[in-house]
Amino acid sequence: MKKIISLVLAVLMLCSLVAVFAACQAPEAEDKDVVKVIDIALTEEEYAFAVQKGDTALLNQLNDFMAEIKANGKFEEIVNKYFGDGTPTAVQSASEMKTDGSQLIVATNAAFEPFEYMNGENYYGLDLEIMALFAEKLGKELYINNMEFDAVCLSVSAAGGTYKDEDGVEHTVAGGVCDVAAAGLTVSDDRREILDFSVSYYDASQMLIVAADDTTFDNCKSAADVEAILKELDKSVAVGVQTATTGQKYCEGDADWGFDGFSFTTTGYTTGALAVQNILNGNVKYVIIDEGPAKAITARVNEAN
Repeated sequence: MKKIISLVLAVLMLCSLVAVFAACQAPEAEDKDVVKVIDIALTEEEYAFAVQKGDTALLNQLNDFMAEIKANGKFEEIVNKYFGDGTPTAVQSASEMKTDGSQLIVATNAAFEPFEYMNGENYYGLDLEIMALFAEKLGKELYINNMEFDAVCLSVSAAGGTYKDEDGVEHTVAGGVCDVAAAGLTVSDDRREILDFSVSYYDASQMLIVAADDTTFDNCKSAADVEAILKELDKSVAVGVQTATTGQKYCEGDADWGFDGFSFTTTGYTTGALAVQNILNGNVKYVIIDEGPAKAITARVNEAN
Protein backbone atom coordinates (compact mmCIF):
# COMPACT_ATOMS: atom_id res chain seq x y z
CA MET A 1 0.00 0.00 0.00
CA LYS A 2 2.83 2.38 0.93
CA LYS A 3 4.50 1.61 -2.39
CA ILE A 4 1.30 2.54 -4.24
CA ILE A 5 0.93 5.80 -2.31
CA SER A 6 4.59 6.62 -2.96
CA LEU A 7 4.14 5.92 -6.65
CA VAL A 8 1.06 8.14 -6.85
CA LEU A 9 2.90 10.98 -5.07
CA ALA A 10 5.83 10.63 -7.45
CA VAL A 11 3.55 10.83 -10.47
CA LEU A 12 1.81 13.90 -9.05
CA MET A 13 5.13 15.60 -8.38
CA LEU A 14 6.28 14.84 -11.93
CA CYS A 15 3.08 16.28 -13.40
CA SER A 16 3.50 19.41 -11.27
CA LEU A 17 7.07 19.88 -12.50
CA VAL A 18 5.96 19.46 -16.12
CA ALA A 19 3.18 22.00 -15.64
CA VAL A 20 5.54 24.52 -14.02
CA PHE A 21 8.12 24.01 -16.78
CA ALA A 22 5.48 24.48 -19.48
CA ALA A 23 4.20 27.64 -17.80
CA CYS A 24 7.70 29.07 -17.72
CA GLN A 25 8.23 28.64 -21.47
CA ALA A 26 8.11 31.88 -23.45
CA PRO A 27 5.09 32.06 -25.77
CA GLU A 28 5.79 31.79 -29.45
CA ALA A 29 6.73 35.15 -30.88
CA GLU A 30 3.96 36.75 -32.89
CA ASP A 31 4.69 38.03 -36.36
CA LYS A 32 5.09 41.78 -36.18
CA ASP A 33 5.05 44.36 -38.94
CA VAL A 34 8.35 46.07 -39.66
CA VAL A 35 7.05 49.03 -41.68
CA LYS A 36 3.77 50.94 -41.92
CA VAL A 37 2.07 53.54 -44.09
CA ILE A 38 0.95 56.83 -42.59
CA ASP A 39 -2.51 56.85 -44.17
CA ILE A 40 -2.67 60.56 -45.01
CA ALA A 41 -2.64 61.83 -48.60
CA LEU A 42 0.17 64.35 -49.05
CA THR A 43 -0.73 65.32 -52.63
CA GLU A 44 -3.57 65.11 -55.11
CA GLU A 45 -2.73 63.65 -58.52
CA GLU A 46 -4.32 62.05 -61.56
CA TYR A 47 -2.99 59.02 -63.44
CA ALA A 48 -3.44 58.69 -67.18
CA PHE A 49 -1.93 56.86 -70.13
CA ALA A 50 0.14 58.82 -72.64
CA VAL A 51 0.93 58.71 -76.37
CA GLN A 52 3.33 60.63 -78.57
CA LYS A 53 2.38 64.29 -78.83
CA GLY A 54 0.25 64.84 -81.91
CA ASP A 55 -0.82 61.19 -82.29
CA THR A 56 -4.48 62.16 -82.30
CA ALA A 57 -5.67 58.94 -83.94
CA LEU A 58 -4.24 56.65 -81.24
CA LEU A 59 -5.28 59.04 -78.46
CA ASN A 60 -8.89 59.06 -79.70
CA GLN A 61 -8.90 55.26 -79.93
CA LEU A 62 -7.56 55.03 -76.38
CA ASN A 63 -10.08 57.50 -74.96
CA ASP A 64 -12.97 55.78 -76.74
CA PHE A 65 -11.78 52.44 -75.39
CA MET A 66 -11.54 53.77 -71.81
CA ALA A 67 -15.08 55.15 -72.08
CA GLU A 68 -16.25 51.76 -73.36
CA ILE A 69 -14.76 49.66 -70.54
CA LYS A 70 -16.00 52.11 -67.92
CA ALA A 71 -19.51 51.88 -69.37
CA ASN A 72 -19.61 48.07 -69.64
CA GLY A 73 -18.14 47.46 -66.17
CA LYS A 74 -14.87 45.92 -67.34
CA PHE A 75 -12.80 48.73 -65.86
CA GLU A 76 -14.40 48.31 -62.44
CA GLU A 77 -13.81 44.56 -62.68
CA ILE A 78 -10.08 45.12 -63.25
CA VAL A 79 -9.87 47.68 -60.44
CA ASN A 80 -11.48 45.17 -58.08
CA LYS A 81 -8.71 42.68 -58.86
CA TYR A 82 -6.14 45.03 -57.35
CA PHE A 83 -8.06 47.08 -54.80
CA GLY A 84 -10.84 44.64 -53.88
CA ASP A 85 -11.35 40.92 -53.52
CA GLY A 86 -10.78 39.95 -57.15
CA THR A 87 -7.88 37.85 -58.44
CA PRO A 88 -5.26 39.50 -60.69
CA THR A 89 -4.82 37.97 -64.15
CA ALA A 90 -1.39 37.39 -65.69
CA VAL A 91 -0.78 39.49 -68.82
CA GLN A 92 1.01 37.91 -71.76
CA SER A 93 3.55 39.87 -73.77
CA ALA A 94 4.94 38.91 -77.16
CA SER A 95 8.47 37.57 -76.84
CA GLU A 96 9.91 39.94 -79.46
CA MET A 97 9.17 43.52 -80.41
CA LYS A 98 8.09 44.16 -84.00
CA THR A 99 8.07 47.49 -85.79
CA ASP A 100 5.68 46.55 -88.60
CA GLY A 101 2.59 47.97 -86.90
CA SER A 102 1.24 44.58 -85.86
CA GLN A 103 1.86 45.23 -82.17
CA LEU A 104 0.76 47.68 -79.51
CA ILE A 105 4.10 48.46 -77.86
CA VAL A 106 3.63 49.59 -74.27
CA ALA A 107 6.36 51.29 -72.24
CA THR A 108 6.22 50.51 -68.54
CA ASN A 109 8.28 50.07 -65.40
CA ALA A 110 7.08 46.79 -63.93
CA ALA A 111 8.10 47.62 -60.38
CA PHE A 112 5.08 49.70 -59.41
CA GLU A 113 2.59 47.30 -57.85
CA PRO A 114 -0.41 47.24 -58.15
CA PHE A 115 -0.30 49.14 -61.45
CA GLU A 116 2.47 47.15 -63.13
CA TYR A 117 4.69 44.47 -61.65
CA MET A 118 6.07 41.00 -62.17
CA ASN A 119 5.49 37.80 -60.23
CA GLY A 120 8.08 35.36 -61.45
CA GLU A 121 8.11 35.59 -65.23
CA ASN A 122 4.54 36.90 -65.47
CA TYR A 123 3.34 40.48 -65.81
CA TYR A 124 0.47 41.75 -63.67
CA GLY A 125 -1.11 45.09 -62.90
CA LEU A 126 -4.12 47.29 -63.43
CA ASP A 127 -2.42 49.26 -66.22
CA LEU A 128 -1.22 46.16 -68.03
CA GLU A 129 -4.57 44.39 -67.91
CA ILE A 130 -6.13 47.48 -69.48
CA MET A 131 -3.42 47.59 -72.15
CA ALA A 132 -3.96 43.91 -72.93
CA LEU A 133 -7.64 44.61 -73.61
CA PHE A 134 -6.77 47.70 -75.63
CA ALA A 135 -4.40 45.71 -77.84
CA GLU A 136 -7.15 43.14 -78.36
CA LYS A 137 -9.59 45.92 -79.29
CA LEU A 138 -7.12 47.20 -81.89
CA GLY A 139 -6.59 43.70 -83.25
CA LYS A 140 -2.91 43.85 -82.35
CA GLU A 141 -0.44 41.76 -80.40
CA LEU A 142 0.70 43.25 -77.07
CA TYR A 143 4.39 43.81 -76.45
CA ILE A 144 5.40 45.05 -73.00
CA ASN A 145 8.63 47.04 -73.09
CA ASN A 146 9.78 46.95 -69.46
CA MET A 147 12.34 49.69 -68.69
CA GLU A 148 13.58 52.13 -66.08
CA PHE A 149 10.88 54.62 -65.12
CA ASP A 150 13.05 57.55 -66.31
CA ALA A 151 12.97 56.09 -69.83
CA VAL A 152 9.22 55.50 -70.13
CA CYS A 153 8.08 58.95 -71.27
CA LEU A 154 11.19 59.47 -73.42
CA SER A 155 10.61 56.19 -75.31
CA VAL A 156 7.11 57.32 -76.34
CA SER A 157 8.05 60.91 -77.14
CA ALA A 158 9.17 61.82 -80.65
CA ALA A 159 12.66 63.02 -79.80
CA GLY A 160 13.67 60.68 -76.99
CA GLY A 161 16.37 62.02 -74.68
CA THR A 162 18.80 61.18 -71.91
CA TYR A 163 18.61 60.59 -68.16
CA LYS A 164 21.02 59.76 -65.36
CA ASP A 165 20.51 56.74 -63.13
CA GLU A 166 21.06 56.70 -59.35
CA ASP A 167 24.78 56.10 -59.92
CA GLY A 168 25.09 59.15 -62.15
CA VAL A 169 25.49 57.11 -65.33
CA GLU A 170 23.87 58.78 -68.35
CA HIS A 171 21.57 56.74 -70.61
CA THR A 172 20.27 57.67 -74.05
CA VAL A 173 16.69 56.70 -74.94
CA ALA A 174 15.49 56.53 -78.54
CA GLY A 175 12.18 58.29 -79.16
CA GLY A 176 9.12 56.86 -80.88
CA VAL A 177 9.99 53.29 -79.89
CA CYS A 178 6.79 52.70 -77.91
CA ASP A 179 3.16 53.55 -78.63
CA VAL A 180 1.74 54.06 -75.15
CA ALA A 181 3.22 54.92 -71.75
CA ALA A 182 1.42 52.91 -69.08
CA ALA A 183 3.34 53.30 -65.85
CA GLY A 184 1.18 54.91 -63.22
CA LEU A 185 1.93 58.27 -64.84
CA THR A 186 0.90 61.42 -63.03
CA VAL A 187 -0.43 64.06 -65.43
CA SER A 188 1.80 67.14 -65.31
CA ASP A 189 2.58 70.20 -67.40
CA ASP A 190 6.18 69.22 -68.09
CA ARG A 191 5.13 65.80 -69.37
CA ARG A 192 2.44 67.44 -71.50
CA GLU A 193 5.22 69.18 -73.41
CA ILE A 194 6.31 65.89 -74.99
CA LEU A 195 3.23 63.65 -74.60
CA ASP A 196 -0.54 63.72 -75.00
CA PHE A 197 -2.47 62.22 -72.08
CA SER A 198 -5.60 60.14 -72.17
CA VAL A 199 -8.56 60.79 -69.91
CA SER A 200 -7.61 60.27 -66.28
CA TYR A 201 -8.46 56.85 -64.84
CA TYR A 202 -7.19 57.02 -61.24
CA ASP A 203 -6.86 59.61 -58.47
CA ALA A 204 -3.55 59.17 -56.67
CA SER A 205 -1.51 60.71 -53.86
CA GLN A 206 1.88 60.49 -52.20
CA MET A 207 2.14 58.78 -48.82
CA LEU A 208 4.79 58.33 -46.16
CA ILE A 209 6.22 54.96 -45.07
CA VAL A 210 8.01 54.63 -41.71
CA ALA A 211 9.33 51.86 -39.49
CA ALA A 212 6.48 50.11 -37.67
CA ASP A 213 7.74 51.19 -34.25
CA ASP A 214 8.17 54.84 -35.29
CA THR A 215 5.50 56.92 -33.52
CA THR A 216 6.59 60.33 -34.88
CA PHE A 217 3.53 60.76 -37.11
CA ASP A 218 0.95 58.77 -35.13
CA ASN A 219 -0.94 61.86 -33.95
CA CYS A 220 -1.04 63.53 -37.38
CA LYS A 221 -4.51 64.17 -38.76
CA SER A 222 -3.74 66.01 -42.00
CA ALA A 223 -1.12 66.54 -44.68
CA ALA A 224 -0.23 69.82 -42.97
CA ASP A 225 0.54 67.95 -39.75
CA VAL A 226 2.85 65.52 -41.56
CA GLU A 227 4.55 68.27 -43.54
CA ALA A 228 5.17 70.33 -40.40
CA ILE A 229 7.27 67.45 -39.04
CA LEU A 230 9.02 66.86 -42.37
CA LYS A 231 9.98 70.55 -42.53
CA GLU A 232 11.88 70.17 -39.26
CA LEU A 233 14.21 67.54 -40.74
CA ASP A 234 17.66 68.58 -41.95
CA LYS A 235 20.14 67.04 -44.38
CA SER A 236 21.27 64.50 -41.80
CA VAL A 237 17.96 62.68 -42.39
CA ALA A 238 17.62 60.64 -45.60
CA VAL A 239 14.22 60.02 -47.21
CA GLY A 240 13.90 57.43 -49.98
CA VAL A 241 11.92 57.83 -53.21
CA GLN A 242 11.61 56.07 -56.54
CA THR A 243 13.75 58.04 -58.99
CA ALA A 244 11.98 60.38 -61.44
CA THR A 245 8.57 59.94 -59.83
CA THR A 246 6.25 62.51 -58.30
CA GLY A 247 7.62 61.49 -54.90
CA GLN A 248 11.07 62.77 -55.83
CA LYS A 249 9.66 66.05 -57.11
CA TYR A 250 7.59 66.41 -53.93
CA CYS A 251 10.65 65.91 -51.72
CA GLU A 252 13.18 67.96 -53.68
CA GLY A 253 10.76 70.68 -54.74
CA ASP A 254 9.49 71.54 -58.21
CA ALA A 255 7.93 74.88 -59.10
CA ASP A 256 6.10 73.48 -62.13
CA TRP A 257 4.43 70.87 -59.93
CA GLY A 258 3.78 73.34 -57.12
CA PHE A 259 6.03 71.55 -54.61
CA ASP A 260 8.20 73.61 -52.24
CA GLY A 261 10.43 70.70 -51.25
CA PHE A 262 12.17 69.93 -47.95
CA SER A 263 15.65 70.27 -46.42
CA PHE A 264 16.20 66.56 -45.77
CA THR A 265 18.37 64.48 -48.11
CA THR A 266 16.34 62.82 -50.86
CA THR A 267 17.76 59.46 -51.88
CA GLY A 268 16.57 57.94 -55.16
CA TYR A 269 16.14 54.24 -55.89
CA THR A 270 15.18 52.40 -59.06
CA THR A 271 12.13 50.88 -57.34
CA GLY A 272 9.90 51.75 -54.41
CA ALA A 273 10.49 48.29 -52.93
CA LEU A 274 14.24 48.91 -52.78
CA ALA A 275 13.63 52.25 -51.08
CA VAL A 276 11.42 50.63 -48.42
CA GLN A 277 13.94 47.85 -47.83
CA ASN A 278 16.47 50.54 -47.04
CA ILE A 279 14.39 51.65 -44.07
CA LEU A 280 15.16 48.23 -42.61
CA ASN A 281 18.81 48.53 -43.63
CA GLY A 282 19.06 51.87 -41.86
CA ASN A 283 20.03 53.80 -44.99
CA VAL A 284 16.91 55.99 -45.03
CA LYS A 285 14.61 57.13 -42.26
CA TYR A 286 11.42 57.34 -44.32
CA VAL A 287 10.10 56.68 -47.83
CA ILE A 288 7.60 58.74 -49.83
CA ILE A 289 5.88 57.09 -52.81
CA ASP A 290 2.45 56.78 -54.42
CA GLU A 291 -0.38 55.43 -52.26
CA GLY A 292 -1.11 52.22 -54.19
CA PRO A 293 2.51 51.05 -54.38
CA ALA A 294 3.13 52.25 -50.79
CA LYS A 295 0.46 49.94 -49.43
CA ALA A 296 1.32 47.02 -51.71
CA ILE A 297 5.06 47.20 -51.00
CA THR A 298 4.52 47.60 -47.26
CA ALA A 299 2.32 44.50 -47.18
CA ARG A 300 4.93 42.46 -49.07
CA VAL A 301 7.84 43.64 -46.90
CA ASN A 302 5.91 42.84 -43.71
CA GLU A 303 5.01 39.42 -45.04
CA ALA A 304 8.62 38.69 -45.98
CA ASN A 305 10.01 39.79 -42.63
